Amino acid sequence: MKLFPSHLFGADKLPSWGVHLVDGQIDTSHGPILYLEDISVSFDGFKALNNLSLYIDNGELRCLIGPNGAGKTTLLDVITGKTRPDIGSVFFGQTIDLLKMDEPAIAQAGICRKFQKPSIFDALTVFENLELALKTNRTTWYTLFHRLNSEQHDRINHIINTIGLSDCHQLRAGFLSHGQKQWLEIGMLLMQEPKVMLVDEPIAGMTHQEIERTAELLLSLQGQHSIIVVEHDMEFIRSIASKVTVLHEGSVLTEGTMDEIQNDPRVIQVYLGG
Repeated sequence: MKLFPSHLFGADKLPSWGVHLVDGQIDTSHGPILYLEDISVSFDGFKALNNLSLYIDNGELRCLIGPNGAGKTTLLDVITGKTRPDIGSVFFGQTIDLLKMDEPAIAQAGICRKFQKPSIFDALTVFENLELALKTNRTTWYTLFHRLNSEQHDRINHIINTIGLSDCHQLRAGFLSHGQKQWLEIGMLLMQEPKVMLVDEPIAGMTHQEIERTAELLLSLQGQHSIIVVEHDMEFIRSIASKVTVLHEGSVLTEGTMDEIQNDPRVIQVYLGG
């Protein structure tokens, strides 16, 4: 278990150097909350992203698919500040240039990422994990002596209900099923009040029932948050997606509904198979 995984906790829990604070509301008056334009990223001569442009609307749930090596992980790395593009621009709303911010500042601004393997605290209860992820002052003194107020307590209980773990909120996280651990980590992201959630292969290793519950959970969050889901399971994608983006060789191959994607000859050739 990693201590204080950076993708779960905002800049107020991480070193403060290089942090550019974002004040006020994100300007989504033109629709999109994320603008990625003409992004290219190279690693030792290999172009992981090649002149890629992508726009994510405010409150949208977008699914991202493509073969291995298509650039999906690198794209998420660029959004979160882990990887800097060679060229291109990345804006959060109309005015916030993410390329001028470091990873902690981007997380603090409201962009959170969930990796495939859940990063939770096994020895703590479900409630305690969510309490630890609460978006608030995280100095050592505050953490040791702070007591939850009624509003914070209600916030945690609301998230517990949202992720479907009401019956096991006092259970240690290490005893949860794989699917429940994934939901708990999504809950920890929600405690940070994110505007954008990046969710990487959320259903890997889940039972059929857990997959269905995960689909319901993500669908319940759209509108309140903008969500990008990277996944290979086409049945799951169909159950949640209104718009799908297909990446190939570091570029956007096509975008559209699931029916349009599955009937596109180019997608069949490079990804879905004949």
